[in-house]
Amino acid sequence: MARRRGRGGRGGRGGGGIRVEIQGLDALRARLDELAPQIRLAAFKALKESAEAVRAEAAQNVRVDTRNLQQSVKARFENNRLRAEIGWWDQDDKYATFLEHGTRRIPARPVLGPALEGERAKIAARIQAEVRKAMP
Repeated sequence: MARRRGRGGRGGRGGGGIRVEIQGLDALRARLDELAPQIRLAAFKALKESAEAVRAEAAQNVRVDTRNLQQSVKARFENNRLRAEIGWWDQDDKYATFLEHGTRRIPARPVLGPALEGERAKIAARIQAEVRKAMP
């Protein structure tokens, strides 16, 4: 890094200041652009692991009647975004919402919320580990 004092000296009224040039910035940007897909894939892998852990815990702890809710809890992901959704999306699985939030007659028996809270503390470590593996 090179520094050069502008005109006007130190604190003069000449409108000067300090100019900073960072040498090697173009090479750094190019390297970061190369790493970005690797880091993104590593973070996505960690996200999938965490989403699967939440899905598995929800399936294990959901109230069992016909086993439909155990078998139909799924994780879905959005392409190009680090985002996962875990839950029940089939029309036949409306009952899961009643269990999660309760109704006037059914007390809440949440499984997704507690599963997510249990995983919340682990996801940062998962992402960090996967990114470290991806770094050359």
